[in-house]
Amino acid sequence: MLHKRKLNILAWLLGVLFGFLMSRAGATTYDLHAKMFLWEDFQLMIVISVAVLVGMAGIWWMQQNGLHSLGTGAPIQFPRKPWQKGLLLGAFLFGIGWAMTASCPGTVPAMLGEGKLPALFVLIGIILGTLAYGVLQDAIQCLRRDG
Repeated sequence: MLHKRKLNILAWLLGVLFGFLMSRAGATTYDLHAKMFLWEDFQLMIVISVAVLVGMAGIWWMQQNGLHSLGTGAPIQFPRKPWQKGLLLGAFLFGIGWAMTASCPGTVPAMLGEGKLPALFVLIGIILGTLAYGVLQDAIQCLRRDG
């Protein structure tokens, strides 16, 4: 129990640090998101690209050195997932939502932490979209079983 509590505290602290770093990088600024999609300012695109490269290098390094998960003790692995037709539509919808709200799901908690209340509407949209996805997936599964 104590180990789990320590991991929760560590996760919370890392989340706060991540939110702070996103805020400092401008990822919680609506104008920077809008300017990125209008090809007027590349600061946010550079931040995202650097984050992807650092993440890729970090995952590679962890796997090369045989590190294990703090929570489960299992080796850190990222197995390839099979291609699904719905990925293109999902990516398109994600991009449209990001462009329309000038925020992505990862920045919403940090925006709320900064007191940007419009992010609350984005959070509601994320929750409703997730629920709709679950309902649609269940309906599709039922149709496949019955058909």
